[in-house]
Amino acid sequence: MAKRKKSSNGLKWIKETLELSPNHRWRSNPGYKVFVAGRGAVRFDVPQDWVFEPDDKSFRFLDAAPPNDNCRLEVSFNLLPPSDWKLFPLKSTLKKIAEEDERDLIEVGEVVTLKRQTAHIVWIEIKFMDAEEHREAFSRICVGLGSNVQCLITFDFWVDEAEKLIPVWDEVMRSLTLGLFISDPTTGTAIPD
Repeated sequence: MAKRKKSSNGLKWIKETLELSPNHRWRSNPGYKVFVAGRGAVRFDVPQDWVFEPDDKSFRFLDAAPPNDNCRLEVSFNLLPPSDWKLFPLKSTLKKIAEEDERDLIEVGEVVTLKRQTAHIVWIEIKFMDAEEHREAFSRICVGLGSNVQCLITFDFWVDEAEKLIPVWDEVMRSLTLGLFISDPTTGTAIPD
């Protein structure tokens, strides 16, 4: 059944619930669900009970409905023209973005590189003082390039919630796939399977 839903800025999204085929290929670890955007441009796993909020240019997941949320995982993506994106200086660009963050920075970590066959994925962690709550927080920023898809994933959470939430980030990074386009969402069959 399709439902129109307004995002916070008035855009309308169509939510459609489909019955999965008994032999579907969608798999996630226990306690997680599969998130797919752009028919497979971006795919990763998120906790199954988290709140989903679409926006005009991104998708957000929260651990609880606002104002009771303690973290925000947000993703956006762009389809890029065909090119050899391996030459793009992703690591140095991400480091510069983190160092120029306008929040009250306490610490900027080192860039972490994830090895994938068809994607170049890097992420970094910054620690900052939240101006509204006067509370220390982390922000993890991931940029991925692969199969002519660029994604940006951010994860903001309180320092005192880190032990509980870092495994969520680890699962998002482990399951992150770019540019595996799906021909049939009821089976999870990729193009050109």
